[in-house]
Amino acid sequence: MKYEKKINKRSVCIMSGGMDSTLSAYMMKKEGYEIIAVHFNYDQRTEQKELECFENICASLDVKEKYILDIDFFKQLGASALTDKNLEVPTGGIEEGIPVTYVPFRNGIFLSMAAAIAEKEGAEVISIGVVEEDSSGYPDCREAYIEAMQKAIDLGTKDETNIEIKMPLVHLKKSQIVQEALQLDVPLELTWSCYKNEHKACGVCDSCRLRLQGFKTAGVSDPITYE
Repeated sequence: MKYEKKINKRSVCIMSGGMDSTLSAYMMKKEGYEIIAVHFNYDQRTEQKELECFENICASLDVKEKYILDIDFFKQLGASALTDKNLEVPTGGIEEGIPVTYVPFRNGIFLSMAAAIAEKEGAEVISIGVVEEDSSGYPDCREAYIEAMQKAIDLGTKDETNIEIKMPLVHLKKSQIVQEALQLDVPLELTWSCYKNEHKACGVCDSCRLRLQGFKTAGVSDPITYE
């Protein structure tokens, strides 16, 4: 009798160490995908904390294969309060327009690199935790933009390569993300959202405000420590 080797379906999961990308990875695992975890160090203010969270989350997911990619391009580029120490991270509340914490075309660069990994690894899916409706207004978190990147990846890879970008959170509110994470037993205590600090979250940057409001609306306490 001839036996065929079972091939597991695989998902390249872009994982920052934050709540959204962590939930996305857990959703992929629930769907039966083998996780290939990808993390980017790009000289962001909370680089070491995000890397620590990523490593701990990978352990919780029992990830067997991961890529940790160092990019010095964004530091050289500047133009964002996340990578340029001469720019202050806003703490006065969410403002209209695109905030100074926007990193130019970051998700486009991340998705391009993830596509290269997915093609090399034979993965069917790239998972990204973008949130359009309840984000800081970043243009590279929009569904239409991710769909455009999908077309670019289709055109820019081999004919036999078939990679789908999944963005399972794109239309969710932060409170819904909290609720989904609790249902999947996502270890939210291992995640980090603060733009400014690496020890205790500041609680006043846009990302902390969105996270705290999400937990408040969901009616549960955030398990991480704030100043």
